[in-house]
Amino acid sequence: MEAKTGVSSRYFCDEENQIDLGVAAAKTAISKAGIDAQDIDLIISACAVPFQPIPATAPAIQRALSITDGTCFATDINCTCLGFPAALEFANGLIGAYSKILIVSSELASRGLPWKTQPDVAGLFGDGAAAAVLTSAPSKKLFAARFETHASAYDNCSLAAGGTRFDFAKQPDMFAAHSQFTMDGKELFRLTAKHFGSFVEKLLASTGLQQNDIDLVIPHQASPSALAHMIKLCGFKSERVVNIASQVGNQIAASIPFTLDYANESGLIKRGDRILMLGTSAGVSFGGIVMGL
Repeated sequence: MEAKTGVSSRYFCDEENQIDLGVAAAKTAISKAGIDAQDIDLIISACAVPFQPIPATAPAIQRALSITDGTCFATDINCTCLGFPAALEFANGLIGAYSKILIVSSELASRGLPWKTQPDVAGLFGDGAAAAVLTSAPSKKLFAARFETHASAYDNCSLAAGGTRFDFAKQPDMFAAHSQFTMDGKELFRLTAKHFGSFVEKLLASTGLQQNDIDLVIPHQASPSALAHMIKLCGFKSERVVNIASQVGNQIAASIPFTLDYANESGLIKRGDRILMLGTSAGVSFGGIVMGL
């Protein structure tokens, strides 16, 4: 499988569930922020696949953190692999109304993978979680954020069962058939090759920066081959792109914040650096945030 995917290792949960992963990441982020969990007044869960369809995942995280009822608003957003930067963009506009915002991306990507029909796709994914706390507006350090959606590719990457699209009682066969993740890699590659380079150019142009002005790129770890393609397509120097896909796999929404934390813990970024969080998501959307540290 490694020969096909380029992924040599990734984490699969055994005992933990999605809330366990998210809470562990949240506790680490809260501790690093130097605050108490009771200080959090907004939780944004930014996961591709929720713990369950209803209720949202964020209230389960609030409960597991023992944050007192009525002192916090907990809600979800879903931008699949772009969940964290999308949540960061929303949170940037909410700081002030809320003083301490917790963003959590937690994924059990090992659930619902198409091992029988698309083993080369299934072999890309791994479980993981990451979290961050915003205690003041990052607007002064947020140079630019840009998101765009190419909805013509809506069906090229999906987990179609579990919502209202298929009626479990009336369409059990269809519900079961669509209960695993599917991806048309060739079509997604075509779409990315056509539009992603110009998307990055527009994002950087809005800041007045060039590729060489970016100290480090924090990309979604879609796959080793996708990262190689992105580097070539966008003209970044490979040494300025954090590439850990072969070690951790594709952690969906947890991928970008996990990679950001890895870069920080590995000493790859320092105060004053300009970083670019960048990725694609099902839908299909492109997204990126340019920030100063």
